[in-house]
Amino acid sequence: MASRIPLVIDTDPGIDDALAILLALASPEVDLQLVTAVHGNVGLAQTTENALRVLHLAGRSDVPVAAGAAGPLVHPIPERAGHVHGAAGLGGVELPASPAALDPRPAVVALAELLLAHDPGTVTVAPIGPLTNIALLLHVFPEAAARIGRVVWMGGSATRGGNVTAAAEFNAWADPEAAAAVLGSGLPVTMVGLDVTLPTVLTETGIARFRDGGGHVGATAAGVLRQYVDAARDRYGIDGVVVHDALALTEAIVPGTLTTVRRDVVVGTTLGAARGQTLVDRRSVAEHGVEVAEAVDSAAAVEFLVSRLETYGA
Repeated sequence: MASRIPLVIDTDPGIDDALAILLALASPEVDLQLVTAVHGNVGLAQTTENALRVLHLAGRSDVPVAAGAAGPLVHPIPERAGHVHGAAGLGGVELPASPAALDPRPAVVALAELLLAHDPGTVTVAPIGPLTNIALLLHVFPEAAARIGRVVWMGGSATRGGNVTAAAEFNAWADPEAAAAVLGSGLPVTMVGLDVTLPTVLTETGIARFRDGGGHVGATAAGVLRQYVDAARDRYGIDGVVVHDALALTEAIVPGTLTTVRRDVVVGTTLGAARGQTLVDRRSVAEHGVEVAEAVDSAAAVEFLVSRLETYGA
């Protein structure tokens, strides 16, 4: 087997974030070395605590967790997503507290030190929340940011509009200035947006497979998903859940899972209706720019997720 990819997950757990973390832990292709927490679905104190608890659930309290930005770079976020993820972010399921202490370093310091300790181009960073921490890294430790091998971000939308406003996907909308900084930085960014996540639905049948076959971890993950399933049925009329963040992690774990095209992307940072919109120029392939995910084998991606969780910890 080829050497494992050093991986950092920057996250705001969040039900689908929790599922993505578990997928990474269940995948031998990657070595999860750090989790950095950011504001987003719920507040920073809760996202940090949730990250610690998810790692503990999986028996991986050895993975350090560092707390990052408590809010966006410029304007306060108008609302969180507790109505989707539950007030505490994990669908009403209270996971056992972790025995591990929070890493005392700020997230950007922990991330910079990890990047500087690895060869340039070897570390994959998977932000699955607002891009505030990554934007801060760019500004505070640019020499460390330049060493990132890939940034695989769950966020944005090229053709499907938004899911929090008519124009904007949540992670882009939660800190548009940060998204604009990262997507325009020249870093090797892959944008895994609503174009590929919305068609990728984990059904009740798939959830049942890891609920019944994945031991304690799989059963608990299925319980956490319960509120997400109910919200998806009420909001979209679908029998299952869209696995936004887990799809981004699948691309980070197995590069090339998604069909991407390099595009120029501009993020709306005005305070009007277009705030957080990711404007993707689809007229031509860009010489530089962002690798925008435009096609997915949804059935294969869901099977990858389910098969990993079905056997993890069983």
